[in-house]
Formats: sequence, C-alpha cells, structure tokens
Amino acid sequence: MADSIDPRPDADPVGRIISITIIASAVVCLILVIVLTAMHPRTDDATVFANFIGIAPVVEGPVVHLAVQDNQYVHKGDLLYEIDDLPYRYALKQALSEQAALEGNIRDQTRQIAGQRSAVVAQRAAQNASEAAMHRATALIDEATADVGHAEAAVKQAQAEYDYAESNLKRVEPLLTRKFVTADQVDQLRSNTKARAEQLRQAQAQLVLKQASLKAALEGQTQSVAEVGQNEAQVEQRGREVRILDPLTTQREGRQAAVEHAYYNLNHCRVYAPFDARVTNLTIAEGAYAHVGEQLFTLIDARIWWTVANFREDQIGHIHPGDHARVFIMQVPNAEFDGVVDSVGYGVIPDPDVIGVIKPGLPATDRTLNWVHLASRYPVRVRILNAPAEVLRVGATSLVAIQGGNHR
Repeated sequence: MADSIDPRPDADPVGRIISITIIASAVVCLILVIVLTAMHPRTDDATVFANFIGIAPVVEGPVVHLAVQDNQYVHKGDLLYEIDDLPYRYALKQALSEQAALEGNIRDQTRQIAGQRSAVVAQRAAQNASEAAMHRATALIDEATADVGHAEAAVKQAQAEYDYAESNLKRVEPLLTRKFVTADQVDQLRSNTKARAEQLRQAQAQLVLKQASLKAALEGQTQSVAEVGQNEAQVEQRGREVRILDPLTTQREGRQAAVEHAYYNLNHCRVYAPFDARVTNLTIAEGAYAHVGEQLFTLIDARIWWTVANFREDQIGHIHPGDHARVFIMQVPNAEFDGVVDSVGYGVIPDPDVIGVIKPGLPATDRTLNWVHLASRYPVRVRILNAPAEVLRVGATSLVAIQGGNHR
C-alpha cells in the first residue's frame, strides 16, 4: 500500500525566492509611494488663476476710438479706448472762466476794501479826536462851573459891600444938617457907595459871562458826545464793509475743486492700461455710448500667475509658504514650470451634510450617519515663475507637485 502513494515533490527554491522578492518589492514600492505622497504631495485638482479687473468708464459719452481687440495683449500705458471729450473741454473752460471771474471780483473787492480800511483808520482817528474833544469839553465845563461859582461868590460879596455902603450913606446923610459929620465925609461915603455899585455891576456882568461860557461848554460837550456816537457807528459800518470779502474768499476752494473735477473728467476720457494685461470679454464697438460704472471689458493681469491647487487636509501639514513646486499645465503637458507656494488656505465652506445648516437660532443637525467620510480639501496658492504669458490662461487645468524646502 505504501508503494501505491506518490510522494509530494519538493518545492523549487528558486521560485520561492522570486516570489518573496516580488512581494517584498511590492511592499517596498508601496511604502515608498506612501512616503513620497505624504512628504511631497501632489494633486491634479488645480486651476490656473490670475487677478483681473473690470474696465468701466469714470465719465460717460460715446466711444470715439477703441484701440484694442478681444484677447489682445497690452502693455502698461497703452491706450485702451477714448470717449468724446468735447463736453468735458467745455466744462473745463467754464470752470476756469468762473474761477477767473471770482479772482477778478476778489481783486476788485480787495482794492475797494483797501480804501475802506483807510477810511476806517481815518474814521477811528476822527473818533479819537471826538473823544478828545469830549474830554476837553468836560474839562471846560468843570472849569466854567468853577468860574461861575467864583463869579456868584463875587456878586454876593459885591452886593453885600454895596448894601453896607448904601445903608451907611443913608444913616450918615441926615447927620450933615446937624453938623455931626462934615460934607467931605458924606461925599466920601457917596463915592464909596458908587464904587461898590460899580463893583456889583461888574461882578454881575462877569457872572453872566461865566454862565454863558458854561452854557457854551455844555453845548460843546453835547456836540462832542454826538460826534463820538456818530463816529462809532461809522467805524462799525466801515468794519462791516471790510468783512464783505470773506464770503468771496470762501468760494475759492469750491471754484478750485470745480476746475480740478473738470480736469479729472477730461483726463479720464482717454483710458490707458494700468499694467501688462490681456484684454478679454470685449463686447462693445466704436460709437457705443459708455455709461459711468458699466463694465466695457476685462483685463487679466499678466504680471503674476498662480495655480490654485486643492490638497487634502492630511497633506496640508507638509506644505508651507516658500516651498518649491513643480507645475504642469494640460495645454502643454510635456513642459514643466517652476513654482513657489505663496499661501495655504485656512478655510472652506463646511459640508452641510456633516455639521448641518448654520443659521441664527438653534443649530440644525442631520440625523443621518455617513459611513464614508471624505477628507476636506484646502486651496494652496502656488505662484508660477517661468511660464510664458501666451501659455497661461485663467481656468486652465494644471497638476501641482510640492517638492518641499524653500524655493531656490
């Protein structure tokens, strides 16, 4: 029975070695792929991108000259289009004319005000003179009042002396017939009485004169006070006439602003390229009426180009600003371009299927459970360094491989 059973043939050692080598190589290759993919992430979910601006007129009017064509490459300072500038030239001339008229009016008013200021100075001098005359009149009144007082005192004294002399004469004259007094004594008393009468008359006349002087001084003071009030009113009126220039000078800034605004509008009738760019989405022709703020076409900034690559969140940790990158564009798949990481994205819109809908009030969560979770992707902006402008197009598909380390 033992002879009827075939013995198992021995395994070939060479085949075993080859199998083990193949399996080990596959494992090593898998490990290398995993390590290289983790350390040097790559993605084909990338799009070429550049800054672009819409060209819209600042002033409105018919387009009289269109200097570009759709998809044309323009350099900084090249003329893009021109709007009819005749209305804005007329507006500038009107603004300049109004400004010149204002300046002429200011010059005329300045000359008039210079004369008015001289009149104000003269009027103030007259006012000072009137005030001085009023003070002098006051002094004269005081002096005349004192003189009147002295004259009245002199009249009273002369009146008393005359009354005494007259009563003494009346008392002595009857004594002459009785020979109690001599005729010479009576004549002397008569002469004294006449003299006292003359003194009284002179004192009264002096009093009348002093009273007249006092009255004249009072009238002079009244006139001086009136002149002071009149001069004050005239000085105030002259001052108001001098200040009439202020409303004119305050208009200077407004007129200057109108001139500058007219220059601004005229200068914007001709529009030039602000940077090297590519014209696109040109949808107008010469003769079209351009409205303020309405976009005529788009300029793609040709100075700096990026590719925005979306990397998985488990790859983001191996990407840093400044890292060197290799960029391939589908349009020229055999060409490789250098790139450098400019920035790494920090936010994307959350998936509503995971966190629910974000809205005011209480959070809204989904009661379903997803068994497969997809990694989020974050945009990484890679600046393309050496690609020619005619190759790059906004929205072109690209492949990005991060090499790591700073760009050399």
